Amino acid sequence: MRSASCMRLARQSAALNSSSRSCGPGAALLTAPWRWAPSRQSTRALSAKPGIRINESSRFVKEEQEEHDVVSPFKRHRQKELQEDQKSESPLYPEAYPRLESSSIRKSVPEFLQGSQHELSNEPVTLSGRIRSKRVVGSSLIFLDITNEFQKVQIMINKSKVASEQESRVHKFRLLRNLIQVGDHISVTGIATRTNTGQLSLEARELPELLSPSMEQVPEKLTDPKTKMQERHVDMLVNRDVVDILRLRAEIMKRMRDYFHSKRFLEFQTPILAENAGGAVARPFVTRATEFRGKDLALRIAPELWLKRLVVGGVDKVFEMGPAFRNEGVDATHNPEFTMCEFYSAYTNLPDLVKETEELIYSLAKYSQELISTQLTTLPPIDLSKFTRPFKQVEFIPALEEAIGIRFPRLTAEDGALPELLAVLKLSGIEVPGEVPTSLPKLLDRLAATYLEPMSFTEPILITHHPACMSPLAKSFLCPKTYQLVSARAELFIGGRELANMYEEENNPEEQKRKLAVHRSLVNKPDGTVGFAEPAPLDSDAADIVEAEEDEWEASPLDQSYVKALDYGLPPTGGWGCGVERLVMLFSGANRISDCLSFGTIRNVVGLSADEKGNEK
Repeated sequence: MRSASCMRLARQSAALNSSSRSCGPGAALLTAPWRWAPSRQSTRALSAKPGIRINESSRFVKEEQEEHDVVSPFKRHRQKELQEDQKSESPLYPEAYPRLESSSIRKSVPEFLQGSQHELSNEPVTLSGRIRSKRVVGSSLIFLDITNEFQKVQIMINKSKVASEQESRVHKFRLLRNLIQVGDHISVTGIATRTNTGQLSLEARELPELLSPSMEQVPEKLTDPKTKMQERHVDMLVNRDVVDILRLRAEIMKRMRDYFHSKRFLEFQTPILAENAGGAVARPFVTRATEFRGKDLALRIAPELWLKRLVVGGVDKVFEMGPAFRNEGVDATHNPEFTMCEFYSAYTNLPDLVKETEELIYSLAKYSQELISTQLTTLPPIDLSKFTRPFKQVEFIPALEEAIGIRFPRLTAEDGALPELLAVLKLSGIEVPGEVPTSLPKLLDRLAATYLEPMSFTEPILITHHPACMSPLAKSFLCPKTYQLVSARAELFIGGRELANMYEEENNPEEQKRKLAVHRSLVNKPDGTVGFAEPAPLDSDAADIVEAEEDEWEASPLDQSYVKALDYGLPPTGGWGCGVERLVMLFSGANRISDCLSFGTIRNVVGLSADEKGNEK
């Protein structure tokens, strides 16, 4: 912003401040947070400034009828009650949103419960939290349950302890019974005590202080899926399991970091916005930066290539947990924005990676079960026997050949491998699910999804030694069983879902360059010479356009800077990656990835329902 503009805004701000100083802090009634109307003097002052126009008839305030149309009856009633209290001679709550004062006796609810578990103290303590339930017993006793840091404590408010015989205090206690509501944030000072049933409680010695009122009524139940996602904060207040899943997510991420730190890994952050998305085959989000007006930039689809550059630079053990973006569809297990964890370890091979995976997954399962049995009790228990180590290993080509009863042709040919394999499948009467794949890696991946991945419903499996054409960034070798060129790679599947992908990294720069070039030649090569008719578009060129766009990104330019970095020497390195949301789904029992995201999928975030998706232009 230019200096003249800054000075002009500063003068306008000063004019506003000077016009409002006549109102002391105690004069701000409850109406202030919802509407603000400048004085005529300040309005004229602002209107006199060049470039600033104010419609004095509106005075920044909505019409009364318009406001009532959007204000709920509950909120209107609360506004009225709190305003009437503030205008009274002796208000119970002069301010509805006061600043929190410092206190040497303030404790969190967990601290109070832990400190008073074995011995009660007569020292006063101040607790703050949200009211979750309210019970009025007769005319002189109120019970409140408040929560703070996911723990609950009972507050007992006895008129004889908080209100002396002074008429004003008795009046305030009567007000309290009706004025305070479930959902309000309050602060209470009292003494630790136990009820006749032995329940640890706080017996108030002063009337509770209102810190922030709930101006909308917290519902008792919330089951509508659309409302649950549109008002996620309300869903979290009503349905504890929603919060428990998100808490488990936070604990899993913390546990993973602790695990890597214990193994002497360093955590790094790598670029999210760059010229090349890099690291995986997926369609990226593309944007422009004002700094480079003529160049497309992409949000990363994986941090892999950046992290391996760090290994080249001497960081032998590195990991990153952060966002990744793939401009693809939304379903029960996919969202265009997700959290990925990747680690890279120098002088590590595939057996080492498998061992690390088994250790980490079992550790997370055990830790999650401990949390579920003690704190996150709304989540289903985890059967740890299903995570018995070692996990079953299934070799890709031998297992697939056995499952479909054919012998694969050579899968290394740069041309002809796809139509040859399609012909063998057709002659054997084996149908490929869905549309005809447009690349050899896609075909092999679909066959694995049909015949191999379902094995993981009974126990965790590691699918190993994928054909080299499926893994252009992995080292490869000739399999002594099948005489096929395969990669030193493994994928972990549990419950039919991919949990982790790992392989020995290709560190030969010339071989890496060749593999990436071959991979580009393998994807999306139309071929109609084997008796398979490509599905034609219904009656439009739209399908061709969409397919062309997808092909363009799958055959994106090589990241020459990464290949050049390999010239400086990448040691034998093992790499590993997983989607954090998939882990949370596994250990929480959630069936949808949206449950493991704070505010659901991108469809929920942008307010687009599934029905509206097809009509969106």
